[in-house]
Amino acid sequence: MAEIVQQRIEDRIPELEQLERVGLFTKKEVKSIIKRATALEYKLHRLIVNKEDFIAYIQYEINVLELIKKRRAHIHYHFKREEIEFPIIHRITSLFRRATKKWKDDVQLWFSHVAFCKKWGTKMAISKVFSSMLAIHPDKPALWIMAAKSELEDRDSSESARHLFLRALRFHPNNKKVYQEYFRMELLHCEKLRQQKEQLEKAEMDLGEYEFSPEILSGKLAEVVYRDAVGKIKEAGFVISLLNIATIFDFTKELQDLILNDLQTNYTEDSVTWDFMAKRELDAPGAGDELPTAKGRASDINRREERCCQVYEEGVKSLNTGMKHILSGGLDYLEKSAGFIFVLRLRVQTRWPPCEQLEILLLSGDAEGAARVAMTATQRYSQSVSVWSLSLQTLMQLGSGDIGRLFQDALTHVNPKVHTHTSSVIYGLYSLVSSQRSLLSPVSAVAMEMKEKYLDWSFSTGGYKKARKTFMSLQENRPLSKAFFTRMIGIEKKQEMPKMNNLRDYYERALQEFGTFDDDLWLQYILEEQGTYGEPQNCGKIHWRAMKFLEGESVERFTTRYTLFQTGHLGGAQ
Repeated sequence: MAEIVQQRIEDRIPELEQLERVGLFTKKEVKSIIKRATALEYKLHRLIVNKEDFIAYIQYEINVLELIKKRRAHIHYHFKREEIEFPIIHRITSLFRRATKKWKDDVQLWFSHVAFCKKWGTKMAISKVFSSMLAIHPDKPALWIMAAKSELEDRDSSESARHLFLRALRFHPNNKKVYQEYFRMELLHCEKLRQQKEQLEKAEMDLGEYEFSPEILSGKLAEVVYRDAVGKIKEAGFVISLLNIATIFDFTKELQDLILNDLQTNYTEDSVTWDFMAKRELDAPGAGDELPTAKGRASDINRREERCCQVYEEGVKSLNTGMKHILSGGLDYLEKSAGFIFVLRLRVQTRWPPCEQLEILLLSGDAEGAARVAMTATQRYSQSVSVWSLSLQTLMQLGSGDIGRLFQDALTHVNPKVHTHTSSVIYGLYSLVSSQRSLLSPVSAVAMEMKEKYLDWSFSTGGYKKARKTFMSLQENRPLSKAFFTRMIGIEKKQEMPKMNNLRDYYERALQEFGTFDDDLWLQYILEEQGTYGEPQNCGKIHWRAMKFLEGESVERFTTRYTLFQTGHLGGAQ
């Protein structure tokens, strides 16, 4: 064992001599590197080798690379890369290979190798890593898609990407996502060829030596993928998803017509088809804004809406579904066929009491009117819990950005000195909104903001104990924001004697949600352990976990910032 370690250290001498010779490292620093590398090498040659030992060695070598990069920039020296960086990169790649060979099932370890290759390695190295990973994990469709995208984006090889998608379909013949991305890839390839042909023609170059098949340029390869996909997956929603992908490209009119014809021919028994066809009428080609007068444009809009309503009514008849069923079908049915609101709008001709009016406005699609009625109601009936609830529910359903402010107003008006049941009322209002299962991303952001406001309100009215109780009751109620956790951390640190165990608990819960991409959160956790109430010996374990869980560019950011922290150039997380 000692001989092997000694040989590996001697192999490093040329690069270390170059580092010292060109002034990137001092003689003392070179000796420190030799000492540290020797200790790390010995750990890898023990009878029982831990994965943590490999990760620690890899991390140390990456830190050296990062430091060399910064020193080069500082002294403006950019030579001798083959003698300095290349051996280090080769050594790290070798360490990754040994680690992934021993711990094949650790997908995160494979991802770390890919991330390293993208920043420091070669394009060919990325392909080899993905090839080895897929040989072990062929049961994961997402890995096939990632590998194919890498071939297309990193190596500009559509042929290799196509080969990977075809292999993926052997393992996952009915996977929608694989087909969708394969279909998209073929269209991207076609678009690229068309752009190349156009550029050559503009340059008046001879196209004789270049092969541009008219069939390929028209998207026939994508059509082949489409036919294979719909032959195996017979769902209207899936066909529509492929049509939506095709509409992104301006050369796919014939392909779009083919898909649309299939949809209208083979999927008329699905309400999703009718909903999609009706909505298309609103975006159908027409005069639109080109009309010279406001009256003309309004007439055009009315024509589109009328045609949309006709398609919906035709769908109702075809599906043998009456208006009563549409009204009582519940949120799920309306989500799938939201456009039926236009039919309802034509049916509503009378005036309604306030609450009923609000509900009808929601069904009819008059978002502006519904929001206006909701806000007015809370001003007029500010002490009515039912009005606050209905108004919050209305704005949540509309995805309105005013809901955060409305919830804050509810916290203000429901005064704990007046209402003894304040907490249950506020929590009820909060739960009303946050329990919606069909939230869109912007609405989710509002729900997260409301949790933060509720936590702040609990602390301001009931102190630490009430805030912690609120935090514990909400911390499993997703969606959650990073600020929700950091605010609780801040509340804990405001106490006269903060409890480190509580702080660790908050960080751990936050990392469960954001630990794969938030490098700042990991660094904050490490700095916390370095602080007054922490235990510095825990920092190594946290660092190892960060390298295991972080993905993509966040790994590189964390590595850089942690290196700066270790060298005294970073006093705290930014």
